[in-house]
Amino acid sequence: MVTRGIIVRLQAKSGKEEELAKFLMQGLELANQEKTTPVWFALRLGAGSFAIFDAFADEAGRQAHLNGPIAKALIAQAPHLLAEPPAIQQLDVLGAKLT
Repeated sequence: MVTRGIIVRLQAKSGKEEELAKFLMQGLELANQEKTTPVWFALRLGAGSFAIFDAFADEAGRQAHLNGPIAKALIAQAPHLLAEPPAIQQLDVLGAKLT
C-alpha cells in the first residue's frame, strides 16, 4: 500500500515544451530502477505545464526518491528547461487503487 506521495509542478520555458516532455518520458527508465517507487507518472497538464506524481510505501521511500537520480537530473536540467523552479508538494495518500 502506498501512503506517501509527491506532486511536482513544472512550467516549461517558451520553446522548451517538447524538450521537457522528452526529458520526463526518459525519467520513466530511472523510475523503473527505483525499488522504493512503485507509482510514478509524468503528466502534461497543458501546452507548457507539466507535473510528476509519485507514490511510496513509506517516508523512507519518499526520501530515497527525493535524493535519487530523477531529482538530481531534474535539478541539473531546471535552468535549461523550466521557466520557474519546480513546485514540489509532499502529500499523504488517503486511498489508492492499483492493479
